[in-house]
Amino acid sequence: MRMRIQKTFEALFALEEIRELFRTSLPTGFDLEEEAAFHRQIAELRTIVADLEAGTGSPRVAKIAGTIDLRTREEQFINIQPIQAAGRLTVEARKALISYGDGYSTCDACRKPFRLDKISKPGIAEFHEDLAKFVNMDQARVVPGARRGFQAVTGTLVEKGDSVIVSALAHYTEFLAVENAGGIVREVPLNENNIVTADATAQKIEKVEWETGKLPALMMIDHFDYQFANEHDIAGIGKVARQYDIPFLYNGAYTVGIRPVDGKKIGADFVVGSGHKSMASVAPSGVLATTDEWAAKVFRTTAMVGDLTSRMFGIKEVEMLGCTLMGGTLLSMMASFPAVKARTLKWDDEVKNSNYFIDRLLKIAGSKVLSEYPRKHTLTKVDTTGSFDTVARTHKRRGFYFSDELSSRGIVGEFAGATRTWKLNTYGLNERKIRYLADAFAEIAEKYEIPVAP
Repeated sequence: MRMRIQKTFEALFALEEIRELFRTSLPTGFDLEEEAAFHRQIAELRTIVADLEAGTGSPRVAKIAGTIDLRTREEQFINIQPIQAAGRLTVEARKALISYGDGYSTCDACRKPFRLDKISKPGIAEFHEDLAKFVNMDQARVVPGARRGFQAVTGTLVEKGDSVIVSALAHYTEFLAVENAGGIVREVPLNENNIVTADATAQKIEKVEWETGKLPALMMIDHFDYQFANEHDIAGIGKVARQYDIPFLYNGAYTVGIRPVDGKKIGADFVVGSGHKSMASVAPSGVLATTDEWAAKVFRTTAMVGDLTSRMFGIKEVEMLGCTLMGGTLLSMMASFPAVKARTLKWDDEVKNSNYFIDRLLKIAGSKVLSEYPRKHTLTKVDTTGSFDTVARTHKRRGFYFSDELSSRGIVGEFAGATRTWKLNTYGLNERKIRYLADAFAEIAEKYEIPVAP
């Protein structure tokens, strides 16, 4: 299997070498030297394909550009890395990346008004409309990651010294976005189950108003946080935002693209999603959607005039810095979108698979789940201090023995050397892989005489 994967990459690279001949030749066709090079490379490709079919041969390519290792983990392994699972590209996205990888490929047919979301060939303008409908908001823009969506909103709404409500489990990029705007984060405390509730949010708002004399300028709350992937009372929090008339940013970095999201039903003024984390897209990519009420502000166009040239760029949106995603990044997002829309309807199956694995893990004596249980998400924080870590304490490889055992079974993505508290994500694994994964953990436990319940 491994040699076939190697040869698959070599065949792809050989095709790129052939592609380069077309790029360097005249549009009228090959000259004699180029024609000869073409046939030499076709012959080499046939040799590689023969090795691919038979699973034979030896590696011809070890590095890209002499220094970059081949990345074959998605082909060779089951990858449970917590932030990579839902960003795994679809086949169509990989095709788009091959075709549109050039820097400004999205701009081939750019015409006035010279703005990304207005380009109709390829259908970028229509894609923006579809994105807004996807999360049931009025307008949307693609952005370089969820963090740039946070930044656009805080840059619009937050003034120096303003308070911004966030969760006690908020991602660091939310903190940075508030700090960049000159604001001050005010964290909503968690309950005993590490959940942010509507009541706690309301109490925090009251406390902030009492201490500062004014309401917070913005609320940013994660639907599922990145530390435990617990589900927070996002619907109740949306009602609180309405009650106090505070703009509400729904952080859907771990929901938009993997489960249904209805921004208006939630009561969100802004919905932010991550393309590379949850929408099977090349990084950095994401989406910022809003209502018509806020669009004129967060998508405001520039009014700046040059003092010498009197130049104006009035169509360009300030918070977007003009245009955002270009080339393969955006096209990968567009190419994955039909599959992404379809997969959100199968979210219950993904959660079912997650719970199957966690149920099996809990049969290994001493293993615990730190996230809420049963699981409502595929990302989970576990505690194996009482199971796999008991072996690490005396093993010569310490915690790395566990990584070795998983890797030998074709499983990667756990924090290398971690045997106490760590995170994993089963998103996108079919039932065969889920069972294989669960069996592998049980086998490792049994090998080291850790009791496993039947």
